[in-house]
Amino acid sequence: MIHHISNLIEVVALLGTLSSIGYYLICLWSAANFLQEQKAADKSVHPTRAISPVSILKPLKGTDPGMYESLRSHCLQDYSEYEIIFGVSGPNDPAVEVVERLRSEFPKQGIKLVVCGKSLGTNTKVSNLAQMRVEARYEYLLVNDSDIRVNPDYLQRVVPPLSNPKVGLVTCLYRGIASPTLGSRVESLGISTDFCAGVLTARSLEGGIRFGLGSTLAFRASDLQAVGGFESLVDYLSDDYEIGKRISALGLEVKLSGDVVETFLPAYTLRAFFDHQLRWARCIRDSRRWGYLGLLLTFGVPWAVLALIAAKGAAWACLLLGLTAGVRLAMAVVVGRDVLQDHQVIRRLWLIPLRDFAALFVWIASFAGHTVIWRGDRFNLKDGRLSRVAS
Repeated sequence: MIHHISNLIEVVALLGTLSSIGYYLICLWSAANFLQEQKAADKSVHPTRAISPVSILKPLKGTDPGMYESLRSHCLQDYSEYEIIFGVSGPNDPAVEVVERLRSEFPKQGIKLVVCGKSLGTNTKVSNLAQMRVEARYEYLLVNDSDIRVNPDYLQRVVPPLSNPKVGLVTCLYRGIASPTLGSRVESLGISTDFCAGVLTARSLEGGIRFGLGSTLAFRASDLQAVGGFESLVDYLSDDYEIGKRISALGLEVKLSGDVVETFLPAYTLRAFFDHQLRWARCIRDSRRWGYLGLLLTFGVPWAVLALIAAKGAAWACLLLGLTAGVRLAMAVVVGRDVLQDHQVIRRLWLIPLRDFAALFVWIASFAGHTVIWRGDRFNLKDGRLSRVAS
């Protein structure tokens, strides 16, 4: 009986490993296609300084690592006309001081600060966005997270695709800039070598993406209104995903820009890292159920280690583990270094086994409940919607 169970585990682990290798190869193919497309686009498209004016909406709560420089990068855009609207929930938020400092440094830049006094739903960020939207002057809107840092040509690269009436939303890949803690470094590695690889693969296999990323959401106000406005999203955790999904449902393209932005990660403890990963995982679980279940077939290194144990160290299992690790590392380098231009990836490759086993643990744990922790508060998550847990 024990022998049969051991054989069954060996077969399942072998199949899981082979499926993962196949997934890694698809990631490599998807990344290569993306790189080729961007090279062609860079040769054929010359950014124009005056396209259409843009309203940048930046909801803030508290302060993030490197926050001033990140917000400042939005004031340095080589773009003819745009405004930046910051929103906070109360006048005593520490982010207010940062915004006032920006106003002092850039007195000629159109900077507004909106104190959003109403709570329209559980997702405070989206509630604030709905109130900030009223202050926006322009048809083109751009939303990104408070910890995003961009290059001076960011608007030049992100906004022009919206001049095509078939494009409804533009979003961006991003690389994580880690703080000097293990949790932060592992999260950064996961973004650069796994999460963004999954985005590129979804784009290839599904004929484009049908969701947005919080790093950048650029769209027309009229299209936002057509899907119900921010008000319809105030109880959703993954508002970026929902906006992309709903605009795509209008029959419009969600375009993945070639511009890569940076997100500055907090100094996560291992517990904070786990809480953040679990929130992220449960969010994806509710948003893309079948794709999330399919992730089980992508944990190559854990599957290969299990096969090695079940096969009692057989030579074929050792070779399989080596092959799996080699393809996994190649995928990490191509996506992380070549696509995302993450210069820290190579020196952190040794952390990939830790990251992959942690990801498997989080994936399993994500099915054990519906609670998420967000900005220190606890919520229940059901079908993508948040409800506050009574303290």
